[in-house]
Order: sequence, then structure tokens, then C-alpha cells
Amino acid sequence: MQHFHEAGIPQPILLRLEQMGFTTPTPIQAQAIPHALAGKDILGSAQTGTGKTGAFGIPLVAHLMAAPRGSALVLLPTRELAVQVMQTLQKFIGNTSLPTALLIGGEDMGKQYGQLRARPRLIVGTPGRINDHLTRGTLMLHDTNFLVLDEMDRMLDMGFGVQIDAIAKFLTAKRQTLMFSATLPDNIEKLAAKYLTQPVRISVGSTTATAANVSQEVIKLTDAEKYPRLLDELNARQGSIIVFVKTKYGADRMAGKLRKIGHKAEALHGDLRQSRRDRVIKDFRAQHYRILIATDIAARGLDIPHIEHVINYDLPQAPEDYIHRIGRTARAGAEGAALNLVSPEDQGKWRAIHRMLNPGEKPEPHPSRGPSRHNGKPHSGGDARSDKPRRRRPQHWQRKGSAPRAAA
Repeated sequence: MQHFHEAGIPQPILLRLEQMGFTTPTPIQAQAIPHALAGKDILGSAQTGTGKTGAFGIPLVAHLMAAPRGSALVLLPTRELAVQVMQTLQKFIGNTSLPTALLIGGEDMGKQYGQLRARPRLIVGTPGRINDHLTRGTLMLHDTNFLVLDEMDRMLDMGFGVQIDAIAKFLTAKRQTLMFSATLPDNIEKLAAKYLTQPVRISVGSTTATAANVSQEVIKLTDAEKYPRLLDELNARQGSIIVFVKTKYGADRMAGKLRKIGHKAEALHGDLRQSRRDRVIKDFRAQHYRILIATDIAARGLDIPHIEHVINYDLPQAPEDYIHRIGRTARAGAEGAALNLVSPEDQGKWRAIHRMLNPGEKPEPHPSRGPSRHNGKPHSGGDARSDKPRRRRPQHWQRKGSAPRAAA
């Protein structure tokens, strides 16, 4: 399928795609949509930012429009991603009278009860809140014959496996299921065998490769050097930036410190009320501030095209999350930059990331210390010819399109 009109997509959806400026399908959409429209189960893998929402959303809406009964359920790992997916699906639906329900934690239960009383045919939510409504008896899934499990690897990482099993017991045995995951570890393969029936397997690009248009940089330094170096990088870079940190407290503390010295920065993490999280994302999308300090809650599903830089102040616990973090930049073919500040305690994490991105390669060498560089220009530092003792300088190397390696 090279064009949307070749796949048998209903005309009302085609018109809405045209109004949204969608004319040519992405590779994952081109492969998945025809099979999904034919009623096949799908196990799909693709890098973040490749159009997976359209790959399952277009067939989902077509399925609902084709029959007067039946409903669809979309499960996602985070509230932010659920909100974004619902917004996109509602654009596909347009003015069609298909009632919907967004069931996520942190939102008012009374509002959700109202949506459920309208007997929604499209339900988008997170496993925890979906299970909550099933337990209360406020949600019925007996006629749900279309299921989407998106970001499945992330849902398992977050411990939703048991809740997904519980939800599946409420669904009809005869249903169409689409499962999408950025990575396909063994536990995903086992779940695919459990939930899917003779699925069509679709893979676009490597599940352990980063986008070719992301320039990656690595700086090895001490913990004491990290914050001063972060300030240097924030001052040297233009455009919107996400800085990833380990903890919620660290995110709040970092955002506060940056604001005190004149940077426009906000924190995003799981302890914020949903209304506050929505406002932080909305303001960042509107470019009311330039720097977002985030925990891994923002590593998936945050689709903001103007993000130009990702800085990993702290490396992620799981190597796979590195791909999702830096996937927040270079969206929709744009160029982006990722910077990693690696302290001695992070060496093990960085080696795991490097092994994942460069399977079969020998461990990366440790280059001799030399002047740090940024965008090809020497970073300020002591004069090598000076009689004064030289300040210890961070190691640095750069690579574009794959794992960063030591410079020759």
C-alpha cells in the first residue's frame, strides 16, 4: 500500500485523513492497515514515532463504523499516551456519533461514570483504571471484539501483566487483537502466543536501533561535574530540551534550581496530579517554557515535534528505555540531538545500552582523556601548554544514527 486510498479504507475516514494532512502512509501503516482491515491479528514492532497510532487507529475506527454493535478497547501504559491516542482517534472518527470513554488514573471518577453510562463503543485507558471499573461493575466488555495492546513492552516493564490478564477474561473469545511493541523480548513473544490467533508479524526497522537522524553524544565525567556541564549544554543549545533524571524528587529539584538562575523549566513525573501533568505538557507543547525535566514517565508517547534535544542527565535503568527516551526528538523526519552524561556509577548501564545498540561488538574502548568537544568545536578548558595543573576533563565522543563510539 503506497497510498491510503489503495487499502479499502472507508471514504469518511479518507476524507478526514486528507483534512489532517495524511496523504502517504508510514511503513508501519502501509504494512499493518491492509491486514488489520482484513480482520487479521497483528504483532507489530517499530521504533517510536513511526505512526503506530494510525496503524491501529484507522482499522479500529473502520471496524466500529462497519457494524452497529461491538466495541473496541485500547490499552496503553501511561495516562499521557492514552490522552494523545484518544485525541488522534477522535480525529479519525470526526462527527460520527461514536461515543467514547477515556479511563485513566488521576481523572475524576464521576466524569468517567458519565462516559460509561453513554455505552461507549471506543474505550481508551490504562490497565489500572480499566481494572478498577471492571471490579466496580461500571464497565462491561462483553461485546468488545477489537483489542489493541500498544507499547506492550512498556506495560510489562511497569508491572501491568497481571492486570492485562485480568482484563482479558472479560473480553469475548472471538475478537481481533493488535499488539504493538517497540521491542520484542521473549516475554512479548509468549504473550503474543497467548493473546493472538495466527498473527501477521510486522516489523519496521530494528527494534534496538535509534533513528538515523538523531545525533548522539556521550560525555564521561564525575558526579560533581554533571550539573555544571548540564548548565553549559543548556546555554549552548537552541530550541526545546528534555532532561531525563532518575527520581521524582530529582526532577522537582532540578527544575527549581534552573528556574532560580533564569531558565524556563518545569518538572514532569508521576506524583503530579493529572490536571497538573496535563498543564505541564500543554504548556511545553505551546513552548511557554523551553526545558522539561522528566522521569521516564515521559519517555514513551510524548509526541511534541519541536523537541530538538534530549539530555540523559541520569541513564535509564533498562537499556530499552534509552531508545524511547531519545525517540522524543527527531520526530516525523526532523533532526535531533541526544546527549548522555555518564558518571562512573553509570558505566554498567552504559555498557548495557552499548551492547544493545551494537550487538556482537566488543566492549567500547576507553579513549585517553582529551579536550571535550561540542558540535565539533573545542569546549572551554585549560591550556595544554600551561605550567599550571590541568583540570580533569570529561571524555566525549559522538556518533550519528547508531550507538555512540569512541572517536578515532
